[in-house]
Amino acid sequence: MNGHRILLDANIDDFVIACVDRPVLDAFRKRLLEAFDGTYEGSLEHYLGCEIARDLVAGTTQLSQTHCAEEVLRTFGFWDTPPRLTPMKPNTRLSKDDCDPSPKHDFHKCYCGIVGSLGYLVTMTRPDLAWSHSELRKCVQFPGQSHMEAAVMACCDEFGF
Repeated sequence: MNGHRILLDANIDDFVIACVDRPVLDAFRKRLLEAFDGTYEGSLEHYLGCEIARDLVAGTTQLSQTHCAEEVLRTFGFWDTPPRLTPMKPNTRLSKDDCDPSPKHDFHKCYCGIVGSLGYLVTMTRPDLAWSHSELRKCVQFPGQSHMEAAVMACCDEFGF
């Protein structure tokens, strides 16, 4: 619009719009809302499970998933587990030798839920958990007890997930 770049992110029916020029942003938003009969919800505070904190004076934006991480900890019963200093024991290598060829349904479902939750956090705000997630997902089809122990540790790192 008038030579200004506008960044637009869409997820189903939610849009995030950004532009360095506020009047250009407001004009674009107005046209977009009229075209799609939408509503303006105000400044962005939450999006796709992320909390967004902006400091306009300092020019900073912080993303977190505190609520999401707390919900995962509660869902899988790790809320009262003491935090650990690292998301996985150093030099941990999960092996197919430790796989259970027929894991119990509830055990398998829990393991898959933990690994999926870690993956979501990794892609959004916790890239520091990427290696742990990568190791855990290798055996998601037939997890064994050692895999579950590693998954629990990954969920209970010093940051509370």
